[in-house]
Amino acid sequence: AFDGRSAATMAAAAADAELGEADAKALAPRGALDLVAALHRRGDNAMKERLAKADLESLRFRDRVAMALRFRLDAMPDQQVARRTAAFLSVPIHAPEGAKLVWETADMIWNELGDTSRDGNWFTKRGTLSAVLGSTLLYWLGDESPDHAATNAFIDRRIDEVMQIESLKGKLRRNPFAKPFMDAQAALFERFLAPNGQRGSGLPGRWESDA
Repeated sequence: AFDGRSAATMAAAAADAELGEADAKALAPRGALDLVAALHRRGDNAMKERLAKADLESLRFRDRVAMALRFRLDAMPDQQVARRTAAFLSVPIHAPEGAKLVWETADMIWNELGDTSRDGNWFTKRGTLSAVLGSTLLYWLGDESPDHAATNAFIDRRIDEVMQIESLKGKLRRNPFAKPFMDAQAALFERFLAPNGQRGSGLPGRWESDA
């Protein structure tokens, strides 16, 4: 398990896998940071496998999102390991990687739930879900309720809040006074496009002129 000591953890993991130092560095050139990223992505893949087997068609969309979040938490290591991992990723030098990993999870969830947006909605959906993911993880880390019932309730509340925001945005679009501002915002976001698979900068998305 990840214990927060970069060099010691890397050496122990390499020994457990019967890898030499050169092979270990080739597989994880950033040391413990690559181990943490690999652990996170393994959890993402476990969530993806469960979603592929789940009967999503019978659920409301909001319930599909909630199910995905719960599946992702189920794939987490035990809370003690997760706390140490979260602390590791909260260090300023590692924080960008932590944000990237959360974004990847949000992106995977939306893709698995059939999202086809390619404009600014691609960003807002993933940004909103990333915020929900982050707050849910922090809540779960301190949750000692049976079967994490408190976390499940927290997920439902957060999704309710997001749905209320979306409802408010819909009302603003229909409001004759607010509509011009909403239309201007929509026009701006239309200039942002989802990634095309060639993200040389390492950042998500591209401008319309880059297409």
